[in-house]
Amino acid sequence: MNFSKPISVTDIADKYHLSISGEKSLYATGINEIHKVREGDITFVDIEKYYTKSLTSSATIIIINKAVDCPPGKVLLITDDPFAVYNQIVWDHRPMKYLTADRGENLIIGEGSHIDHGVHIGHDVTIGKNCYIQSGVFIGDDTVVGDNVIVQAGALIGTDAFYYKKIDGKYHKWRSGGKVIIENDVEIGAGCTICRGVSGETIIGEGTKLDCQIHIGHGAVIGKHCLIAAQTGIAGKTIIGDNCVIYGQVGVAQNLRIGDHTILLAKSGVSKDLEGGKTYFGVPAGEAREKYKELAGIKMLVGK
Repeated sequence: MNFSKPISVTDIADKYHLSISGEKSLYATGINEIHKVREGDITFVDIEKYYTKSLTSSATIIIINKAVDCPPGKVLLITDDPFAVYNQIVWDHRPMKYLTADRGENLIIGEGSHIDHGVHIGHDVTIGKNCYIQSGVFIGDDTVVGDNVIVQAGALIGTDAFYYKKIDGKYHKWRSGGKVIIENDVEIGAGCTICRGVSGETIIGEGTKLDCQIHIGHGAVIGKHCLIAAQTGIAGKTIIGDNCVIYGQVGVAQNLRIGDHTILLAKSGVSKDLEGGKTYFGVPAGEAREKYKELAGIKMLVGK
């Protein structure tokens, strides 16, 4: 998530009552979870075993719950509750804007696009040229839709991330400050749900086609020219490569990478990264030929 303009770390420290260690002259240009950080970003850490990952990441500013040695070129902002500060910064830069009409503020619709009656569109949304958005669709705040996109009836785009942090036995909701980006020539089937990122983007790549009743989790990236069949679920922050084919009722766990030109056969369950250019099947998913050999071997053992 980018800020509208850079913010000095001293201003951030003053506003949220934080102690500073490191380069006090630095500026923050955005805020992101550790999985999405870039130079200039703020991130946070509050568990010691993840300190090294955060301190050596691309993030420039780290909100942390303990004074430690600050790496060169970075700054630490120290507080007892890094998550609360991080979440509040996102809230402050992505405040809740309630929708009181069918169309939100700052809507841009490209030439030749048609929006059916009964579509609800949030604030700061851009829709490209020659798109068709069917009745019953919801498009949430900050969504970007490319050219020649079809969104079929009842699809929900830009809903909140299903993302919580457990503190003292209770789940606390992360503010969903990210967005959804749908690139050119994409088709979204009826009843699909695509969650916005927590702080980064959920991306549906150019030319990709989604069947009905598919769920795409927060911050997931679907590559270009993929074909995904009904009732598939792809969990948050997983990256699917280009030219992949995913058959029906496939489940893909969070934080994975699926290589280009992968085929996932129906009802497969993916729990680890998969090399591209291969066909996979089963739960947990493995190379299809090997899985079928395993099934044949089991049949021989039980005498059927």
